[in-house]
Amino acid sequence: MINENGALSGLKVIDLTRVLSGPFCTMLLADMGAEVIKIEPPKGDNVRNQGDMVEGFSSYFSQFNRNKKSVILDLYTEKDKEILKSLLSEADVVVENFKAGVFDKMGFDYKTLKSINPKIISASVNGFGSKGEMSDKPAFDFIAQALSGFMSLNGTEESGPMRAAMPISDLIAGLYCAFGIVCALNSRSKTNKGQKVESSLTSGLVSMMAYLSSESFVTGKAPKKSGNNHPILAPYGIFKTSDGEVAVAPASDKFCHIFLETIELLNLLEQDIYKNNAKRMENRESLNEIINKKMISNTSDYWIKKLNDAGCPAAKIVSLPDALNSQLIKDSEMVISSNGPEGRKIKMTGFPVKLSETPARLYLSPPLLGEHTEEVLKNLNKKG
Repeated sequence: MINENGALSGLKVIDLTRVLSGPFCTMLLADMGAEVIKIEPPKGDNVRNQGDMVEGFSSYFSQFNRNKKSVILDLYTEKDKEILKSLLSEADVVVENFKAGVFDKMGFDYKTLKSINPKIISASVNGFGSKGEMSDKPAFDFIAQALSGFMSLNGTEESGPMRAAMPISDLIAGLYCAFGIVCALNSRSKTNKGQKVESSLTSGLVSMMAYLSSESFVTGKAPKKSGNNHPILAPYGIFKTSDGEVAVAPASDKFCHIFLETIELLNLLEQDIYKNNAKRMENRESLNEIINKKMISNTSDYWIKKLNDAGCPAAKIVSLPDALNSQLIKDSEMVISSNGPEGRKIKMTGFPVKLSETPARLYLSPPLLGEHTEEVLKNLNKKG
């Protein structure tokens, strides 16, 4: 089965990736209709045996390998390397996330790939880029979070550096790689030439630093850890109520005015220590204390309704299960279900990008190891 109406239908992708960053990239392409052939070693992708299991099938693997076909090849053998070359000869894209240089050593450097298929897009996701002293070092999300400066900005002065709960550098690198592939495909439509595409865990994270990096360029200093407070705005953050906490995001002077007026503390802006954002940042601790004393007088639901009705963004902090079961996520169609191989029903997150004419959809359940080897190689032999 294929997604004939997908935005990327008609494209063939050879997927040599494993674990997370690469599989996330190729999943995005598959969701949009590309035919993705996942090449796995005889033992399979490592994450087939990680995470919570559904009747022996990994939920982790399922999340990032839907809409793909699984083919077993042992690339330590010359026979299977020749099969891979045949697959590459008719592919549009090949994606790998080996340590930089490993694919070259396997005999598939870019010069060789071009000789096999001059139009192929060769995409790589790695830890630290393919140049420099770090290029051959082992990389994981935790290490990328540490080296990019990302961890140093999270948490508070008391907590010290904090990692993001999700493997954010893997996901960003995979997303950028998919974006780079689509850009390269568009370029090929005009030049008839393939090219190399590369993204890395550290580069992706550094690109996401936004105003924090621009501030560091100007001052030469490391931004202070601000925890749940905003690094350049006050008041902004989590405030106590009589039955919990509320996240409030007054993202400008206008919203600050609305926030304080709504909670009946607008008079604070008349005080010199709170009269502008710079002053409020200097005195944020005392300002937050006053706001907490006011908001603790009523419930979270009361304040959220009052603030939202006034036009100030505010919300409860919900657990992941509550979020996944919320009306917001249902309305966004962000939880989907695969019947799965052998009838297993596996829930997974849905498609965040909505296309009106060529929507993403789930058309192939996450594959069993080697499930499509016979089908793919049979078709390859017919063409040969």
